[in-house]
Amino acid sequence: MSPQPEITQRDLRNRYGEIMDAVQSGQSFTVTRDGHPIGQLVPMRGRRRFVSRQEFAAMSRTAPAIDLDTFRADQDATADTYKGLDGLLAVVPVSRPRVPHER
Repeated sequence: MSPQPEITQRDLRNRYGEIMDAVQSGQSFTVTRDGHPIGQLVPMRGRRRFVSRQEFAAMSRTAPAIDLDTFRADQDATADTYKGLDGLLAVVPVSRPRVPHER
């Protein structure tokens, strides 16, 4: 992987449109102030719905250990919060923000 090009804060301000177009096209930048890196501009990754078994295994190797008893107690406490009639879990509708219709 090649190193990200550095751009100054001033360069970002003066060439904002050009730099944002480059980010949208997949380019990443390291932003500097007084010669010191202060942040990164990176393109957003598209949402994926599928993670391969190999990728999941690689991510899991570096995940912190989980105490299973504590995890189960947390699940039970959360489920108890949402119990409905006859001890069944209630379906809670998710509200979506209203979008005004254009006229």
